[in-house]
Parts: sequence; C-alpha cells; structure tokens
Amino acid sequence: MLSNTCKYALRALIYLAKFSKEEKMIGIKKISEDLKLSSPFLGKILQNLVKQKLLVSTKGPNGGFALAKHPSGITLWDIVTRVDGEEFFTNCLIRLEPCRTHDSSKPLCPVHAQYDSLRNEIGKFYQGTTLEIVGKDIEKYEDLVKL
Repeated sequence: MLSNTCKYALRALIYLAKFSKEEKMIGIKKISEDLKLSSPFLGKILQNLVKQKLLVSTKGPNGGFALAKHPSGITLWDIVTRVDGEEFFTNCLIRLEPCRTHDSSKPLCPVHAQYDSLRNEIGKFYQGTTLEIVGKDIEKYEDLVKL
C-alpha cells in the first residue's frame, strides 16, 4: 500500500503536469489550496521531490514548483520509488521482508506465486504510466480533490 506522503506526491505532480505552463511556476499556497492539502506537509514533500530531481523550484514572488521534465518523461514508478522506495514492488504480501531476501531453506509464503505475478503486472503498470497519460483524464483541479 502506498503511504499518504506518496499519494500526496502523486496528486501534486499530476496537478503540476496538468496545470503548470512552460516557464511558469505554481506556488505552494495555490497547489495546497487547490488540492485541499496541508501546505507545510505538501511543502516538505515537494522539496524532497526537488532533491530527487522530479521537480524544480524557485523562491520569491514569482516562485514555486514545476516539473523537472515533460510529463511524458515522468512515470508513476519514478514518483513512487522516490517517495516510498521499491518496497511496494518487492515486499512479500505476508512476511515483513522482501521476497528477494527469502531463505531458500524455508518454504515460500502460501500466496507467493500468485502475488509475484500480480506484483510484476503492477510494476509494469507503474513503469508504463506517465503523468501525461494520467493527466489526460483530468479536466480541472477539482477532479484531483475528489481523489
């Protein structure tokens, strides 16, 4: 399951992909108001995404945030793995450790085969879905608030 931090990051980047214009930053206040998210919490998330090179930011009266590259070049995988890490795509459904660290002298968990296949399909979905693709179904920022 994705963390709330990751869900906020996804919503914010979808918002920026859809509503930011080239060479125009969107301020944290506008983003947090439009998405109805806590400004301080969202600010920390966005600053982390700047460090992760998914966003760029500037300070000052015309400052704010924008995507570091075109929405077609940022996948859901890029966002999730930078915010939550790859554990969502590698951890066992039942055990607490990743499947790749499994001790071969012990049996696999009872759902390993089915879940491994599903997890691979989920990974392909995240790797193949860009912000541009997601943004096509969003017409106004109110659509993101409903998520």
